[in-house]
Amino acid sequence: MFEKLKKFCDSFLDLGIPGFDLAIYKKGECILRYMNGYRDIENKVKVDGSERYNIYSCSKIITCTAALQLWEKGLFSLDDKLCDYMPEFKEMMVETADGVKKAEKPILIKHLFEMTAGFSYNCRSDKLEKAREETNGKCPTRKVMEYLSKEPLLFEPGQRWEYSLCHDVLAALVEVISGEKFEIYVKKNIFDIVGMNASTFMLPTEEIETITPQYRFENGNIINVGKPILSYKIGTEYASGGAGGISTVNDYIKFLEGLRTYKLLKPETVKLMMKDRLTDEQKSTYWIKDTHGYGLGVRCPNGDERYIDFGWGGAAGAYAAVDVENEISFYFGAHMLSSPTQGLHSMLYRFIRAELVDNSEFESLYKDIQDLHDYNLTY
Repeated sequence: MFEKLKKFCDSFLDLGIPGFDLAIYKKGECILRYMNGYRDIENKVKVDGSERYNIYSCSKIITCTAALQLWEKGLFSLDDKLCDYMPEFKEMMVETADGVKKAEKPILIKHLFEMTAGFSYNCRSDKLEKAREETNGKCPTRKVMEYLSKEPLLFEPGQRWEYSLCHDVLAALVEVISGEKFEIYVKKNIFDIVGMNASTFMLPTEEIETITPQYRFENGNIINVGKPILSYKIGTEYASGGAGGISTVNDYIKFLEGLRTYKLLKPETVKLMMKDRLTDEQKSTYWIKDTHGYGLGVRCPNGDERYIDFGWGGAAGAYAAVDVENEISFYFGAHMLSSPTQGLHSMLYRFIRAELVDNSEFESLYKDIQDLHDYNLTY
């Protein structure tokens, strides 16, 4: 069983990634743990399953889960104005064809979840550089928002989908509403609940060596780029809700199972999380609108029968998926930025579903892979 899936994963090594680790759960049991390749190319250290990765945007699902826990308690409404909790976002400016003008619409909390608030993903903007300078490089999560709020929005809140710092703002909102540092709230209410003992949003300096070597794929070359999170760690005291998570495959699959089994959120909340929320106008700028919708911080089903999962991925190759209907969750761990296999990760779900749910899907799966990229692979 899973021989086709294993061969597909092994082909990633031929395409350039150093190594990977895949865990699949069905009805609460691990039915496959498959890893191959190197975690440390220079020293020829094989992947062994203990790797601690920078998960980048797979952090977003954790952040949205944390915020939805507070929503379940009735501490805010999705239609509340962000400025009711963070006053610095009351008078926003917005870029228009006629120059920068005062925004006509307020940012609502739902816009943060949906990636429709109007923020950019420029972590080196003038205002954030000023935050670094004036906080001596510390950039506490909540404090940074005072600087970000002075950046003009790219568009009126709610107008379109734009991948951005929305979930970083959401992490700061969790701090405001819970009264705790984001990283502390997440540890107490998510990591400790499901036993994610190797996960954090605030890695102590002395633990940096516990991170697996991190690589980047550039012009066909594999380059070691060091162990720290690149670009998105704005300061030493900044917990990036959008890209600051550190975890292992062992830990992250526990998180996904915690969502699937409703240990972290109520069934009705998970259902709301995985409901497509984008309008036609918003979808016009959404990356994967052909296969998925976008819910409260996750890709989600949109009617395409090939994909009924929800989840997200990360810049260094992480990929998370939960299929509630078929009681499946899986997590793919890797540590290469600009990976040549990034566009193939959604196919992992289809291989798993074909193995566990409907073998007849293999034929269309192979065709779709061939149509996407001519890998000349034989399955």
